[in-house]
Amino acid sequence: MNIQIKILPEPALQFGEGRVGVDPKRELSRAGEVPIQSIKLGLVSLPDDVPLIRNWFARMHKPLPSRERNGNRYRPFPGMESVLRHRFELPDRFVRTIDSGRHGEALNRSSPVDRFEGLLDLYVKAATSLFGDERPGCVLVALPEDLAEMRISNPRLSERERRALERLRGKEDAQQMDLFDPGDAEEAALARELRPHADELLFRNFYRALKARCMAAPNPSPLQVLRRHTYLDELAQQSEGTRAWHLAISLLYKSGHIPWQPDRLDERTCFAGISFHHLRRQSGDVVYASLAQAYSSRYEPFALKGADIPRDQQINRQPYLKKAEARSLAERLIAEYETQTGSKPARVVLHKTSRFQTEEEDGFREALLSEVPACELVWIAPTGFRLLRKGMIEPFRGTLCTAGDDAFLFTSGYVPWWHEYPGPHIPAPLQLGSARKTDIAERATEILTLTKMNWNSADGISSLPITLSFAQKVGTVMTEMEGPNPNPLYRFYM
Repeated sequence: MNIQIKILPEPALQFGEGRVGVDPKRELSRAGEVPIQSIKLGLVSLPDDVPLIRNWFARMHKPLPSRERNGNRYRPFPGMESVLRHRFELPDRFVRTIDSGRHGEALNRSSPVDRFEGLLDLYVKAATSLFGDERPGCVLVALPEDLAEMRISNPRLSERERRALERLRGKEDAQQMDLFDPGDAEEAALARELRPHADELLFRNFYRALKARCMAAPNPSPLQVLRRHTYLDELAQQSEGTRAWHLAISLLYKSGHIPWQPDRLDERTCFAGISFHHLRRQSGDVVYASLAQAYSSRYEPFALKGADIPRDQQINRQPYLKKAEARSLAERLIAEYETQTGSKPARVVLHKTSRFQTEEEDGFREALLSEVPACELVWIAPTGFRLLRKGMIEPFRGTLCTAGDDAFLFTSGYVPWWHEYPGPHIPAPLQLGSARKTDIAERATEILTLTKMNWNSADGISSLPITLSFAQKVGTVMTEMEGPNPNPLYRFYM
């Protein structure tokens, strides 16, 4: 067997004023003297937390130290104006306090369902009252810990549906045990993100129910959930600077500003992920819902819901689309891309969490090649493959190993500009493949670049490309939605 190992260069990012680099914190810390803009935020909170949150945001406008051990990764936060040239404001007219008496009354209801729904109504009413003609760029929702962690068994399921999902969960767990070493946390995390899970329907989570209800309201703003360990030092698990970095980047994006974009990704290419999630129809059937999540380097990422398919529409225990379903989803993808951007893409690259079946390939290619000059169908999967280097350093992030017809890309691994590997276990690569012959190194470079489009963190790297990491967020929130289509924009799910 012919084995080749190649280390792909770390993809560079573009920042304001023409700056280019691989490390967001470093490049953003070099911001020039461009005019400072204001971003108005909303706030939903219990009364006692309002002054604490205001105090935290006042601190974010000043330099904050990062006290973690590795100073290359955990850079000090220079302050909002210095690092991002923006100022966060919390006007009184955009602050809504939750009545403590009504909150306590709802929290003390004996039925878990009544407790969940009562608290949800309180927070949804407060947040949606901010969605007027003049509304904040993003609404902060400060959740006490008992709400942030609250989940209940899904009361919408019949006993028959619950038993079916519990059997399905058992099969999913058994499949994961067959494929992976149960002691490998990184493999398990990747598998969970790349495969549908019955837990999405078996339980209702307060956080995702809140997001789903609010994004379905007219004229919505994105939500940013605040936990107390973000704004209270005595509960914090990270230093002030690190907390400020992550929150600032997330709020900047959710308020309509893109912190960075890839430097060398063709802006005429539409990258889209295809994934499957459990869904309960109003008729009571539990089905798989297909999703397409699209990204272009100059436009807002968006999502589309495709066909609902029966639970038994599987090959090798993986759901798939029939030809007509794949064709329809691809046609809608091109139409939505044209609506969002004003033109059709020159090329489409589809990422899928399992191998493309013949019907899927035929349907996608038929629809795409009738509208665009070129398309690529690439599958991405977790794997038990491992690679060890001589010495003490783990495989570099960006290592591409090809062994015969198999290809493995390390999107996690040793990060040279941090001088460390940030994970607790041996790095787990992604296995890559293509429905037809392709330049796998070019496809791997694109995927590596798309792992840097996570604006929920200032680190600038993640294990999965945005085409697939977006999918998990949409899929779990979609279980709370009644309408046929989810809100398309990424910032509402992040």
